Amino acid sequence: MAQSTVEIATTKPRPMSLSWLGVVPFLIFALMFLILPAGYLVIGAFQTPDGSFTLQNIANLNQPTIIKAYRMSIAISAASALLGSLLGFALALAIVLGKLPRWVRPMLMTFSGVASQFAGVPLAFAFLATLGRTGLVTALLFNIFGINIYRYGFNLLSFSGLTLTYLYFQIPLMVLILTPALDGLKREWREASSILGASTWQYWRMIALPILWPSLLGAFMLLFANSFGAIATAYALTGSSLNIITILLYAQIRGDVLHDPNLGYALALGMILITGISNGIYIWLSSRTGRWIR
Repeated sequence: MAQSTVEIATTKPRPMSLSWLGVVPFLIFALMFLILPAGYLVIGAFQTPDGSFTLQNIANLNQPTIIKAYRMSIAISAASALLGSLLGFALALAIVLGKLPRWVRPMLMTFSGVASQFAGVPLAFAFLATLGRTGLVTALLFNIFGINIYRYGFNLLSFSGLTLTYLYFQIPLMVLILTPALDGLKREWREASSILGASTWQYWRMIALPILWPSLLGAFMLLFANSFGAIATAYALTGSSLNIITILLYAQIRGDVLHDPNLGYALALGMILITGISNGIYIWLSSRTGRWIR
């Protein structure tokens, strides 16, 4: 007993690991540009312009215009996420298991890394210059084939046009997310299923897709959150002609006519909840996929 007491008394405390210094810049960045602004929005959503507590801002979210804006944003985000997931999965499947030339994969991955971050005013200008009423592709289709896509109902400044624009960064993001998951499919699983007499369709239906399903659904949720919070591309492309929540939020905080910052904070709070739930589901599903890949 005395010996144990002496050992405890002479045990020196472990020095603090210097590895924490490497994450200090990230913690400071997250605090200044994520946590504090989010906290400011949450507090502002429950305040009046003079700083008094109120629930009226939350109650005002029940206005028909705001509900319609939320529905429009959710619909666009879901459509772009679904199409981006399907097309991105097909591309990732082609470069991982499609036996394409080796140079295709690094080229596509490099482009995906760049395109997934290409948004805002440059992306809106690129689509206007390409598929606008006087865009390059629009003019080529009319001059060569006599096809006027706008006469057939296409409109870049609409639900379908914004969804198409979002696909430019949604598809590459899906490729970046799904490629590691497809790489995690072990060759032994395919060989074992073949030995047992399973066809290619049976392998994908009973082995590969059940393993990839959490990753696919999680990637869909991430793409949904990615497009739901986009404002620069939508505002630069459509201005105020499309009633989506990000443009309505901008009008409430920065606009001259619809100027109610505290209502804008309440709108932002709703967006934070929706994107937070989407990202939470993505993280949970990604952890489930990681167990199989390991």
